Amino acid sequence: MQRYAGESLGDSPRIVVLGSCKVGNFVVSTPLLRGLKERWPDATMDFIGSAVTADFESNCPWIDWRCSWDSREASAGLDLLQTLEQRQNQCGPVSLAINLDGFNPVTQVVASWLRPLFIAGGTLTNDLRRTFPWGDLPQQRFLEEPDWDSPAFLKRHSSWLSTNSISELFCRLAWIDTDVHAIALSSTAPNFSVPDVLIHCTTARAAKVWPFAHWRSVIDACNHRDLSVGLVGSPPKAQQEAYNAGDGEDWLLQTTALIDLRGQTTLMELAGACRQTAAVVSVDAGPMHIAAAVGTPTLALVGNDADGTGASPIRLWLPRTRNLSRTVSPHSCDRCASNRFRNDGCLVEGHPCMSDVLPEQVIDWLSAVPGLQERWYAH
Repeated sequence: MQRYAGESLGDSPRIVVLGSCKVGNFVVSTPLLRGLKERWPDATMDFIGSAVTADFESNCPWIDWRCSWDSREASAGLDLLQTLEQRQNQCGPVSLAINLDGFNPVTQVVASWLRPLFIAGGTLTNDLRRTFPWGDLPQQRFLEEPDWDSPAFLKRHSSWLSTNSISELFCRLAWIDTDVHAIALSSTAPNFSVPDVLIHCTTARAAKVWPFAHWRSVIDACNHRDLSVGLVGSPPKAQQEAYNAGDGEDWLLQTTALIDLRGQTTLMELAGACRQTAAVVSVDAGPMHIAAAVGTPTLALVGNDADGTGASPIRLWLPRTRNLSRTVSPHSCDRCASNRFRNDGCLVEGHPCMSDVLPEQVIDWLSAVPGLQERWYAH
């Protein structure tokens, strides 16, 4: 096993990409997947991903075969080993493995199990006893650096990076030259009438949540103009247990004309709903990435100042698509960045980076969306 540095893999290599259980991670990996097929049109492209994102993985035009590394079954590890062995017997050895979730101990082990000729991203040595060396080139060694979101990181690597974007980092990790910001997703039409505006209020990291009272002002402004608003997300119980919804979403549903669409779509159907709606407003979470990928006017509701410093690592994760805009917080705070965004909740009393993003900023953006503008000002 060798560190990959752009070597030729022949005409028909077998390439295995390992993904994360995060929706946004899969979305931003699509430029890499497309770029791999551009470079090796006859490659066999396998994807070891997640049950969470299986819907997107199964419908990705650049993936020939997939399985999940995460399972709650007691025999999950053994089942995965058997599945990978069967695939190996069917398709032959792995020319290149690319681990896009390289700090996950599970994907590190799986990447090592594959016994690839070349490896990009985190893995273990063949005996599983230590981390496989990162390599000497900057496209390899950046993986051990802790500040990917910072301006200093981009300055250090400006000779081979044009942005901090994770989609570009994924491509450079594999020496792929493509449009690194051209994210794309397939979609399926949902089985309900899609509201004029879709919103997503919650996230697994509490520091990125916007006050629910602010959301109510936005919903009321839309309803006052006869614009319907739908709430998307996981089923209500999961929203409360894993995504910091508390009783905030229930309060919005009880006190406004908000339409509850939580848990009513697959990922493909959520992409279809985002494609059909006029606008999407979302905190920094998976639905924001999905909406940006399907081309709908999207507002990322983030607590970051004009320079990009704030609650979210937006230099790293915010999509670089023309249809996406973001809020700008008047409050500047680098506490999350200094903590490498490892904190769950806000580190400052009152959560000013998010709470100081007032509803008027969102309302002004909605009033300028081409698909809403005429109806907005008709009232």
